[in-house]
Amino acid sequence: MEMDFVKFRKLTQDFGRAERAFVKYDCLTVFDKFLLINHGDVLVANPGIEIIAHMETPSLPPSISEDKLQAYHSTTLYKSTIDTGLRFVDMAKEGPNWDGLLKWSIAHSDGTGTARKLSEDDRKWFMEAMQAQTIDVVKRMKEITLVMQTPDNILEEQGVTSTDLEGMLDELQDHVESIDMANDLHSIGGLTPLLNYLKSSHANIRAKAAEVVSTIVQNNPKSQQLVMDANGMEPLLSNFTSDDDVTSRTKALGAISSLIRHNRPGIQAFRLSNGYAALRDALSSESVRFQRKALNLIQYLLQENPSDCSVVTELGFPRILRHLAGSEDAEVREGALSGLHELAKVESSVVEKDDEKFKQVLQDRINDISMMSLEDLAAVREERQLVDSLWTAYYNEPSSLREKGLVVLPEDEDDAQKPPPDVASKVFESPLRPPSSNDEKSKSDKKETPLLLGP
Repeated sequence: MEMDFVKFRKLTQDFGRAERAFVKYDCLTVFDKFLLINHGDVLVANPGIEIIAHMETPSLPPSISEDKLQAYHSTTLYKSTIDTGLRFVDMAKEGPNWDGLLKWSIAHSDGTGTARKLSEDDRKWFMEAMQAQTIDVVKRMKEITLVMQTPDNILEEQGVTSTDLEGMLDELQDHVESIDMANDLHSIGGLTPLLNYLKSSHANIRAKAAEVVSTIVQNNPKSQQLVMDANGMEPLLSNFTSDDDVTSRTKALGAISSLIRHNRPGIQAFRLSNGYAALRDALSSESVRFQRKALNLIQYLLQENPSDCSVVTELGFPRILRHLAGSEDAEVREGALSGLHELAKVESSVVEKDDEKFKQVLQDRINDISMMSLEDLAAVREERQLVDSLWTAYYNEPSSLREKGLVVLPEDEDDAQKPPPDVASKVFESPLRPPSSNDEKSKSDKKETPLLLGP
């Protein structure tokens, strides 16, 4: 497939942020490493990095001359590069296709060729090409912090839109996926202005800021404490309970969930702020995604704090959960059943044997499950067990699922006996690239996005 980089750039722009998937899924590294090892006889101008560069700007990196680029374009390897690059863009939409990448690598390496050693000039040129695309993450975060600290009216005068700011926050989220970078954001003065963005007049900025906060505090006790100390819970709760935009409400709830998990002071602050009442209201939303997040947090809180079951019962959760148990959405349905199961283990008062409506809901699920194929049964393993447990708790008898042998299948037992997945051997494999001491190096393939402030 013949295609120049300008056309490739336009194509990838149609796919939105496809270029980020190259780095996120590490396809870029695998691809470049393969080319470098198996095609040492061709002067490879790091095709992946060229593609990344040309998606941001049509100009060449200083280290890549037009002559070298034209010479490279004349090779069959270039055409193969573009064809593979396009497949990587598809992977950006659907996730990495590792099997496809392996087959491609095998097809292009029969083991009979002898790769020559790169000369010092070629090696130097190659490293310069890579370094031309390397960014200093801390420096970049400081630049983003400067923008976040700039008053809205000045940004508007410079033509900066809310969409531009959302893209900037999207980049910041990539950087703070590293726990060290997440903790450093406070040190460079970026945490407070980020939390201020939760109060933005633009819903997309409020939503994206909450998403970045969620990334920062997830499984990160230090940043959880920093956000709590900066009073970050207050704007998150405000957006969760009263934002007009349901996406902003959903993202705020996701950030709260990440903030209070394994964080006792955070849970206490949530409880004292009438968090359970807010979760109850969220369950009445028409947004399925909002309901899912609320149900997940409810289940976690009840598992961590069984004594809260009485509070939840007094707030009327059982009735709402019984209603949601009949939802058409599988995740909402399972979340509601899980919540009822947690309550039934502690609060006997939630078991209303005379609730014929709920009995019919359970019976309908039993009927549907009984007619499923083995493949579909495997997908509803948790739901099968929850339905049976709740039927037993409510009606003091096993459900017909148990009589039919559908609560625990032989396949379920086989899965339970399987050894745990091997997660250690990869640690001892030869790395595809040299290990880096700084997390920011993991982002080194990314092309710097121009900031929007003038001099």
